[in-house]
Amino acid sequence: MIGSGIFIVSADMSRTVGSPALLIAAWLVTAALTIIGALSYGELAAMMPKAGGQYVYLREALGPLWGFLYGWTLFLVIQTGTIAAVGVAFGKFLGVFFPSVSADRWLWHIAHVPAWHVGPMVLGNMEIGINTANLAAVSIIVLLTLLNTLGVKLGAGVQNVFTSAKVLALVAVVLVGLFVGFVPGHHVGVEANFGAHWSHFWAGAGWRTPHAVQVGVGGPTVLVGMLTVIAVVQVGSLFSSDAWNNVTFTAGEIQNPKRNLPLSLVIGTGTVLLLYLLCNFVYLIVLPMAGEPDAPTSIRRGIEFASQDRVATAVMAEALGSIGAKLMAAAILISTFGCVNGMLLAGARVYYAMSQDGLFFRSVGKLSPRSRVPVNSLWLQCAWTCLLCLSGSYGQLLDYVIFAVLVFYILTIVSLFVLRKTRPEADRPYRAIGYPVLPALYILTAVWICVVLLRYKPQYTWPGLALVLLGVPVYLLWSKSGAVRSAADLQQES
Repeated sequence: MIGSGIFIVSADMSRTVGSPALLIAAWLVTAALTIIGALSYGELAAMMPKAGGQYVYLREALGPLWGFLYGWTLFLVIQTGTIAAVGVAFGKFLGVFFPSVSADRWLWHIAHVPAWHVGPMVLGNMEIGINTANLAAVSIIVLLTLLNTLGVKLGAGVQNVFTSAKVLALVAVVLVGLFVGFVPGHHVGVEANFGAHWSHFWAGAGWRTPHAVQVGVGGPTVLVGMLTVIAVVQVGSLFSSDAWNNVTFTAGEIQNPKRNLPLSLVIGTGTVLLLYLLCNFVYLIVLPMAGEPDAPTSIRRGIEFASQDRVATAVMAEALGSIGAKLMAAAILISTFGCVNGMLLAGARVYYAMSQDGLFFRSVGKLSPRSRVPVNSLWLQCAWTCLLCLSGSYGQLLDYVIFAVLVFYILTIVSLFVLRKTRPEADRPYRAIGYPVLPALYILTAVWICVVLLRYKPQYTWPGLALVLLGVPVYLLWSKSGAVRSAADLQQES
């Protein structure tokens, strides 16, 4: 879960909501949705502790087509696009220590793809080639893929080390921020931070306070209410909190999965989201929301004006000067490295499960005789991810599927209701807390967010939907080949 988003997205969210209270409210909505999702997934994970996780739940409840559409989108861009984006973030922050690592340092500039408009969407506008930043991304992706092919214990060991390190990095941000805000005598001081910034906490948070939101790219700016603007900025907070479901992908290799999967889902998401909320409180303690808009750009302070949206870096620079900015860059390097490793490890298990069902390349469904891991799946995922790194399109594709990710979360929680009805006798070592109220609340809230994003962020939603639907003819072609195993056979095995 912890990648680069928590250190960056609050800047753009602040510019949209314009209120400290609404910024925190948006993160609280994300926290509530994610924890309810984890509680619901816990039942499905304990009921079907198999490699593939969410893909298996959709396949079993709604049929092979829906499982395939999820796996297809996951491979095409959800998992691989996220890994590519986080990998390039690694290269970007590596440049803090090694200036020669930069997106502007081209080793081989192949082409520039100009932008073109398709309705409310803007496509293209990207550079294709190899620069030192995406070369760093490719290097760590290949290295971590290689480590994961040597065995799940080695991959998991690397993940444990870096998970601990990046959680400690977030804790350090929180502690430093609290020190700046509450310790008398510090060079910034209580009066200049906590007191001054917190006195405006509720500004702009009224039910009837209008908020300006631009429709699409280059579209008109309209005024919306509080609930709508909170839904609009979920693009940032949900992205930062995504990948919590990845632990279900590795279910086939987890010890005592019926107990440990629900526990890891709930404890893991709860810990990360608590840290995310504390980080945002720290951002508001150390920096004002909007800063001084009339001040020269070089000396503007404020969450909205953080350089390149690096809010956490701005906080550490405010607290500790230039050494603080470098410490933050080091923390983000640790965080992104661990995030890439975890997503590489987990994603390959989904394509392996799809291949076992005849829904992906047959070679991907083979385990290495020596390490007992899906080596072909890992290397195929690596190859496509590296291509996304070099194409420059990973950022756009990632934006496009945020809506699709949410749709699949909704469908998976719908699967909980379906399986309660169709398989009431199935073994359920853990039952979703708050069922049916909390899962129903998740579905209603997530549907509302989807409706709002369809209306106000069409550049994200319609391309994401198109990528999902593109999988339907691919599935039909695969079905005609006779490789797809029937739903009856899959259910009988389950």
